[in-house]
Amino acid sequence: MAEHTSSSITIEAAPADVMGVIADFARYPEWTGEVKEAEVLSTDDQGRAEQVRLVLDAGAIKDDHVLAYTWTGENEVSWSLVKSQMLRSLDGTYALTPLAGGERTEVTYRLAVDVKIPLLGMIKRKAEKVIIDRALAGLKKRVESAPQA
Repeated sequence: MAEHTSSSITIEAAPADVMGVIADFARYPEWTGEVKEAEVLSTDDQGRAEQVRLVLDAGAIKDDHVLAYTWTGENEVSWSLVKSQMLRSLDGTYALTPLAGGERTEVTYRLAVDVKIPLLGMIKRKAEKVIIDRALAGLKKRVESAPQA
């Protein structure tokens, strides 16, 4: 991943519970805010999403795009852009690190976005930071409010 923006948050749940929410694309519209539709287009032999279509409405940015997902072990997932109306590229990663006996998780979200319309680097990084912070806050709220298995 080239120049990217990164942020981390600690969630009061085991990594498997956090990854369960991350991997449940059908429910993204319930907690992400910007994602209005999510559709898994293909899955791997373990049933994990390989390609997902997402319809976004983030105010000034509305997009319908497809992302390809790569799962690394149980605690990391990365994605890259397959096709989009507004984006030239989008690369991201959720990396989960178990903390304190495995009942807490540090989640690091890395994101690099390149839009088809020109933006100053500073503005692009600020937009990435807003996206990351909203996603991490939404993920934390969703995971911590869900009944644990």
